[in-house]
Amino acid sequence: MKLIIAVIKPFKLDEVREALSAAGVQGMTVSEVKGFGRQKGQTEIYRGAEYTTNMVPKIKIEVVVDDAEAAKVVETIQQTAHTGSIGDGKIFVADIGQAVRIRTGETNETAL
Repeated sequence: MKLIIAVIKPFKLDEVREALSAAGVQGMTVSEVKGFGRQKGQTEIYRGAEYTTNMVPKIKIEVVVDDAEAAKVVETIQQTAHTGSIGDGKIFVADIGQAVRIRTGETNETAL
């Protein structure tokens, strides 16, 4: 099993969620997060005054899928979240050792 973590622009969430649902992903966790990468924050104007924020708002999506589906899910996220602009985000893939469904006690792939 693989844990796929994608950090994307907030306005892309609905589009990515719909694409993942169409690709067969049955569940995901979504969090509002802040951070920065190469862009080192952003400049905004508030009441006529310009200021710099060093943390940019992003959305973090976490999905656990079977090994066979991981490449398709990563490709779906990458294609859907892509804008071509700086700050499009990142995708991370990690191995998962075990998963347990709390309600039924099912484990690993059957728990997904």
